[in-house]
Amino acid sequence: MLDLVRLARRPAFPPGGVELYRQIGLLTGMQEGWDVGVIACGLGLTVEYFAREWGVEAHGVDEDPRVIEEAEERVRAAGLLARAHFQQAPVDALPFRDGIFDVTIAELGLTARAEPEAAVRELTRVTRPGGQVVLVQPVWKAPVEAARRAVLSEHLGTRPLMLVEWKRLLREAGLTDLHVEDWTDDETAFRPHVSKPFPDFAELFSLRQKLGILVRAYRVWGWRGVWTAVQREREVHRLLTRERILGLDLIKAVRPLAVGEAGGEPATRAAGAFDERTPGGGEPVGGVAGTLPPAASAGGASTDEEEEVSGLPLFGSGES
Repeated sequence: MLDLVRLARRPAFPPGGVELYRQIGLLTGMQEGWDVGVIACGLGLTVEYFAREWGVEAHGVDEDPRVIEEAEERVRAAGLLARAHFQQAPVDALPFRDGIFDVTIAELGLTARAEPEAAVRELTRVTRPGGQVVLVQPVWKAPVEAARRAVLSEHLGTRPLMLVEWKRLLREAGLTDLHVEDWTDDETAFRPHVSKPFPDFAELFSLRQKLGILVRAYRVWGWRGVWTAVQREREVHRLLTRERILGLDLIKAVRPLAVGEAGGEPATRAAGAFDERTPGGGEPVGGVAGTLPPAASAGGASTDEEEEVSGLPLFGSGES
């Protein structure tokens, strides 16, 4: 489904909508001038949103060079090239030096081609000590057999995990202070109107937009590929709708400060933090400026056993 959505000439905002990404800004205390990484950014609408609405230096990364090119054209037309930047790279080999982002956000395509463990390690590596990692990911809400997982994952274009699996990966990467919100379909104070997290293809676009996507899909895959993709989308969407096994979670975690490292004073970013030559190496070609996000206070930080979780019901009230 992500492949079909990415073929749209008029890109659609990711599941959760603007309200979810506004919540990310509020949860992280996002401030003007911060450096924000958006990994698996797709067509880059959220990169544009953070640059425009929050005044940050937003850096989008995606493995697909076509969507990166389209994202750059759109932000150029919007006059945002000074604050919205894009690079093509695998999500498990990000083209940045260690510890440069105040907030690093992973979108739905994070596990499309990368192993979740490697992707989470990279998210942690490029986040500053005291900075925050945010996952916006589809999650299994019930155990699913391996064969079914494979079919559904192929349809979605990414590999969901169970929430407990995401938590384990974040902890193993050294992240702490986990905060979880279920954005599946409950009304909340920051999202007064319910919407399905994974609307089907027919609900996302107008008839004219759908025809345009299918024409572009034909050029990429041929008619057989288009027919197979649409039929699979319909069948799997019925399964998800009937059995309610997939949800959408926001998971925030903190990369702790090193022992003896002070978190109270803002730190100026060192020049040459970004490396645009090759992932993980090469000479610096430029620098950015900003400050560290505030670290969690020693008295108020929660332990792994005291994680905050909101939006517990999955679909509706949960009453049978």
